[in-house]
Amino acid sequence: MIDDPWFYAVAIPAVLLCGISKGGFAGGLGIIAVPLMALVVPPLQAAGILLPILIFMDALGVWKYRHAWDRRDMRLLLLGAIAGIALGTATAQIVNENHIRLMVGVIALIFALNHWISRGESAPPKPRDKAKATLWGTISGFTSFVSHAGGPPLQVYMLPLKLDKTVYVGTSVVFFMVVNWAKLVPYAWLGQLAPGNLWTAALLLPLAPAGMYLGFWLHDIIPQKPFFRIVYILVFLVGLKLIWDGTTALLGN
Repeated sequence: MIDDPWFYAVAIPAVLLCGISKGGFAGGLGIIAVPLMALVVPPLQAAGILLPILIFMDALGVWKYRHAWDRRDMRLLLLGAIAGIALGTATAQIVNENHIRLMVGVIALIFALNHWISRGESAPPKPRDKAKATLWGTISGFTSFVSHAGGPPLQVYMLPLKLDKTVYVGTSVVFFMVVNWAKLVPYAWLGQLAPGNLWTAALLLPLAPAGMYLGFWLHDIIPQKPFFRIVYILVFLVGLKLIWDGTTALLGN
């Protein structure tokens, strides 16, 4: 188990922020949890510690939103995600996490800017597209496997559908519940679920419901239009953060 106090100084706010974001806003800033924890421990170890916590959060989220999620594209999104996880597992020894952060950051930034420039808020909902659902599901599964950064690619597909805010969050929660369970076997195979990581996760686990329930509360009190404005702002900020992390790390190397 990790006993470095500096680790907990970043891990505690990271887990709380992850819970708030996951419970109320379908991801958003929660994906900075791994980069925050990676300030003290290796990124892969941070991802391994977070996985059991995320699975516990998923269980709370699925119970909260069990009657409010969209089933129509779930099969295609999940088939794509499983393919993405398989790709992540196959390339785990060669993939550069910083390239992934840069890629996801650029996707998130372009997506948010395009929404604002094209005045997407007033545009009609985009039609469902099987090919796009599979593609973005695959990218989400891959980036989720590498650093729990599957949120922005999923949002690229889901946000333009303009679902009800609760259905939007519920669909995201159900999607990542399956994705995170699917990551258990490859994470264990790669040694990311070592006893020390699991004990550290258990120590941080009580923070998960605190963050999730605060996220539920924020979700319930924020009206739909401001809610989605906040989500797009979060996507934009996440994009900037990931671009910064990826670029500075690559330049540092």
